[in-house]
Amino acid sequence: MKDFFKILKRFIPPYKSRLILNFLFNLLSAIFTVFSMALMAPILEILFGMSEDVNTLLPWAANLDIIKHNLYYYVTIFKQANGPGLTLLFVGLFVITATMLKVGFAYLGAFEAVFIRNGVVRDMREQIYAKIIKLALPFFSEERKGDIIARITGDVTEVENSVMSSLDMFLKNPVIIIVLLTSMLIMSPSLTLFIFIVLPVAGFIIGRVGKSLKKVSREGQDKMGLILTVVEETLGGLRIIKAFNAEKKMENRFNSEISDYRRISNRLMRRRELAHPLSELLGTIVIIIVVWYGGTLILNKNSELTGAEFIIYLGIFYQIINPAKAFTTALYSIQKGLASMDRIDKILLADITIRESSNPKPISNLKNSIEYKNISFAYDEKTVLRNVSLKIEKGKTVALVGQSGSGKTTFVDLLPRFYDVKEGEILIDGTDIRDLKLHDLRDLMGNVNQEAILFNDTIFNNIAFGVENPTKDDVINAAKVANAHNFIAETENGYDTIIGDRGNKLSGGQRQRLSIARAILKNPPILILDEATSALDTESERLVQDALENLMKNRTSLVIAHRLSTVRNADLICVFHEGEIVERGTHDELMKLSGRYKKLHKMQMF
Repeated sequence: MKDFFKILKRFIPPYKSRLILNFLFNLLSAIFTVFSMALMAPILEILFGMSEDVNTLLPWAANLDIIKHNLYYYVTIFKQANGPGLTLLFVGLFVITATMLKVGFAYLGAFEAVFIRNGVVRDMREQIYAKIIKLALPFFSEERKGDIIARITGDVTEVENSVMSSLDMFLKNPVIIIVLLTSMLIMSPSLTLFIFIVLPVAGFIIGRVGKSLKKVSREGQDKMGLILTVVEETLGGLRIIKAFNAEKKMENRFNSEISDYRRISNRLMRRRELAHPLSELLGTIVIIIVVWYGGTLILNKNSELTGAEFIIYLGIFYQIINPAKAFTTALYSIQKGLASMDRIDKILLADITIRESSNPKPISNLKNSIEYKNISFAYDEKTVLRNVSLKIEKGKTVALVGQSGSGKTTFVDLLPRFYDVKEGEILIDGTDIRDLKLHDLRDLMGNVNQEAILFNDTIFNNIAFGVENPTKDDVINAAKVANAHNFIAETENGYDTIIGDRGNKLSGGQRQRLSIARAILKNPPILILDEATSALDTESERLVQDALENLMKNRTSLVIAHRLSTVRNADLICVFHEGEIVERGTHDELMKLSGRYKKLHKMQMF
């Protein structure tokens, strides 16, 4: 229960006013519950001829006996004037009115609880998504994509269906139980104290059974993350699955995970379904014990209650049984939901490793240079860059070449702070990039990657991505510079054409030109080009290369390339090998060195 209240403490504060209204409505509902039950006493006494006429009116005071005496006085007057039949109807109308007020206030309390519940679920999803956006890239290299999707969908739904659905019970039932127990304590202290001894025993039994649900539920949610991962990998790799006739293999893998999930769900559901019968059995046992004990007291004339009052007392106690049973059912649900909350917290409480300094400096342009000073970087224990230094003057194009895994991509990923250096520093105009505003730093840069990352949206919105309020003319001009306007004009709806998931309605060259147009529209002073043409055919490469040359004019560019022909005109070429720059110079200078660059060049020419 401690974990449950921690969740409420984190997410309920924005809804304090609604919470107060909920408490007020539930309190009024509980009061009218007692009032409607108390009004049954005159009905029972009239029916069984147990009531005695009360012919004196006492001065009103905050005393239960005086209030009861005076109410019976008015009942007596009405009965003498109209007879017992009409008196029953008259008292019955009061019971109906009290019940109407009871259920009306109960509905208003539930109305406020629904607003709180749905608001908390919305806030939870917003916080998860916002945290996903903020987390650094290393976090996602450790997590499965399907598992993250499962947390923002299935796990939040589970929290909604278990923890938040129990919220109304926790807001309403304690109020009802306290009010009813107070009225019972006033009616018969000895019998109520006996109930205080019996109820905790039943609660303890139910609590012990419910504890095991959390562990089993966590297993189920982890397994659902694996299932979504298999689905996501299948959708992303359908071409390879079909090409290698691996349909049966993937189907068997999926069926195996589904079967495991079914077994876990069976264990979970069996224990959860135990909640209702167990609580009903224990509730019946408690009622029988109370009837036996209370009936014995009355028969032995040791009770504060008359027979009719004892029936009313049992009626009030029965009103407590249902909220108490709801507690037990909710305890089972909450344990299941807390397991999902643990998985959600793995995102919400994850450490943001790329942090902005406490007093970051603004930056709006590159004035002089970018400088890498003695930087080193490692993924966990694997060192990728070792003591690398490089100065890039404004307006220059620097090409990075070398074998795969030599550290080129990591080197450029350090500049926009996708990762932070372990040793050394990266300076822009003499200022460490860790001291700059992260938004301003990344605003200086435009990226064109080997795989064009596009969204299932219109061509216009893909080009305008990340640019505030661009005009249609701006987007068209960017597309023309990127050699993309002609093929866009030939599409079905022009710039309003939806390009499909990851742009799969377009060819590789068309997707790449759209990503270049996006960089052109952003108009950044620094360009990062990571293998922008390596996956293209010769004709598409020529068009993209022309677009890149248009893009790189008068900009500071870092270009990663395997095809050395695309970088021979760079101002500086750096050859990476095992995390170090082993050669640097222009194309002609490196060819004269007859080193690693010349070897790579000869291999490509051959």
